[in-house]
Amino acid sequence: QVQLVESGGGLVQAGGSLRLSCVASGRTFSSYSMGWFRQAPGKEREFVAAIRWSGSNTYYADSVKGRFTISRDNAKNTVYLQMNNLKPEDTAVYYCTSGPIRTNPNYWGQGTQVTVSS
Repeated sequence: QVQLVESGGGLVQAGGSLRLSCVASGRTFSSYSMGWFRQAPGKEREFVAAIRWSGSNTYYADSVKGRFTISRDNAKNTVYLQMNNLKPEDTAVYYCTSGPIRTNPNYWGQGTQVTVSS
């Protein structure tokens, strides 16, 4: 079983940057996908980005391609989301996720709030 703890959220002006971190504890599997989802007020939860513990493939939602970068540090059991050129529409609670299927995570963190002012 995996526990996920996010950090790094906050308030930022449009065009600014934030870096989210997620530390995984407990059992992790190299074949699992680690990633990020987000949920904005009044909207459905949506996929943002994902990466495997092993291998080099990464995946991004079209809305964040070219602006967000997901990366990992296996030795620290940590996944990061570097968010650049933030837009007000990026405002959401961001959740760290883990599971064998990228689009259907088994494990979720508590969420961290990202607010982008216009």
